[in-house]
Amino acid sequence: MIARLRGLLDSFGADHAVIDVGGVGYLVSASTRTLSQLGAIGEEVVLHTETLVGEDFIRLVGFASAAERDWFRLLVSVQGVGARVALAILSALTIDEVHRAVASGDHAMIARAQGVGPKLAQRIVNELKDMAGGIALGPGGPAAPTGGHAQDAVSALANLGFRPSEASAAVARAEAELGPEATLDALVRLALKKAAK
Repeated sequence: MIARLRGLLDSFGADHAVIDVGGVGYLVSASTRTLSQLGAIGEEVVLHTETLVGEDFIRLVGFASAAERDWFRLLVSVQGVGARVALAILSALTIDEVHRAVASGDHAMIARAQGVGPKLAQRIVNELKDMAGGIALGPGGPAAPTGGHAQDAVSALANLGFRPSEASAAVARAEAELGPEATLDALVRLALKKAAK
């Protein structure tokens, strides 16, 4: 799985960018918010990524921050929300706005995104309300793990089937106990124990 890309911005369109990494051009789908933060063609960019694999496709989705990627993972976990709808929500709303809408049950705010009707918006709010606590937010929200190996540990737990919010919360507790200098192996082992409780 590709978790991050660092390379030169080769080109971009309305819903994607091409990142040149060592001579290989990666086509990466992204929200309009992420695309607007990339800078000029030819400049170095770093994108957090999610690799989507289906029967007849492999697709990379890019994010300006790990927090945006975590929200994408949460959104696509809801029945009826695919990558396109999740990106539409992340294009229409900031991460903080998505969190506030979910936490307060404001499905009308979620429905502002293109392709999201009232019923789907209500389902998103209902299903994510209890899961959103471990996701990184802007000022005033709960903190996501921030140490050197924390994001890799969260990704490892997510790959093992834990929800992003569970993985983030377990890694945060493990990191608090071990300290920010903990090795990735130690962090994942303790986070697994914390998540299993």
